[in-house]
Amino acid sequence: MYKLLHNKDYINLSKRHGVELIEFLSTNVDSFDITVNLRGIDFTPTLPSPIYDTFTDFVLFTLTNYSLESLKINDDYITFEAGFGAENFGSICKVSTEAIFQISIDNSILFINPNASIEQEFFHEEFNQQEQEVRSRKAFSFKK
Repeated sequence: MYKLLHNKDYINLSKRHGVELIEFLSTNVDSFDITVNLRGIDFTPTLPSPIYDTFTDFVLFTLTNYSLESLKINDDYITFEAGFGAENFGSICKVSTEAIFQISIDNSILFINPNASIEQEFFHEEFNQQEQEVRSRKAFSFKK
C-alpha cells in the first residue's frame, strides 16, 4: 500500500478524478460535500483563532448556494467563498486538490482519496506565494 500511495501516477490519477468529479457535480447538482485535510487549506483572510481552533485534522465543506456559485476549479487547487462561525465570517478557501479526502452527496460517498490522509505538505512553493509575501513583509517590518 505504501508504494501505491507514493506512486506519482496514482497520485495524479486520484487528483484528476477528484477534479473531474467536482467539475461534473458543480454543473449538475445543487449541493455536495467535500472533506479536506486542514493542512491543504489556505484561508484568505485568515480565520480568527476562535473559529480556526474548532477544526480537526479534516474539515467538511458543503458547497451550495453562494459557495458553489463562487467555486473556481484549477488542476492543482479549487477556490470558493464560505462563511464561518455564528457571525458568518467570510473567507476565500483555497484547497489543494491533493488534500481533498472525500466527496459526497447526502452522506453517500462518491470519491475517496487516501493520499489526503497521509502526513505531507500539500502546498508547494508557488501555491502559497501570497502567504510567503505576507510573512516576508512581517519579517522586515519595524515596530516602534
